[in-house]
Amino acid sequence: MSKITSIQASVRAKAGKGAARATRRAGLVPAVVYGAGKEPALIALDPRIVIKGIQASGWRSRVYEIKVEGGSTERALIRDIQLHPVKDTPEHVDFMRLAAGQRVTVEVSVHITGEDKAPGLKRGGVLNVVRHTVEVETDAEHIPEFFSVDLSTLDINDNVRWEDLKGTENVTPTNHTPNFVIATIAAPSVDEADEETEEAAS
Repeated sequence: MSKITSIQASVRAKAGKGAARATRRAGLVPAVVYGAGKEPALIALDPRIVIKGIQASGWRSRVYEIKVEGGSTERALIRDIQLHPVKDTPEHVDFMRLAAGQRVTVEVSVHITGEDKAPGLKRGGVLNVVRHTVEVETDAEHIPEFFSVDLSTLDINDNVRWEDLKGTENVTPTNHTPNFVIATIAAPSVDEADEETEEAAS
């Protein structure tokens, strides 16, 4: 399951653009937690929490435990982040509340290892990552932190497919193509191959 990241939040009393602007003027990011058959919860976050979260890989499948001022606690996923068009700072965050047994669709990042050992890459092959993330459906208790794959035995023209990924237990990919490709090791380009030939001949 995805690691649970605990964050602190304060309560926002009002909804609407005016209230959101007031929250930003106070140096906070307005946010809302919705779903699971409950009323939306209006909260405000320290912008540093939001920036740190989205700068780390895998934030789309990270489970947040939001500890709201006053005692309530919500578990949720970030569903959307609105950024300032010029400053690129967070303007608003939408969280989707999680409930036990709930089925959710999430994007899970793919972590690739073994690049330094892969025979195909050592021989000049080029790694082509087709999917840096994979969208899957799973229940709220089994959201993966990430998927992983080891390239250390792969040669030129070998590829990584869905069934090669580790950490896919309890999830179903939304891509209905059977055993779809994640990454490939392609042969070096003609120019690169010619350069290698010339170097060998010199």
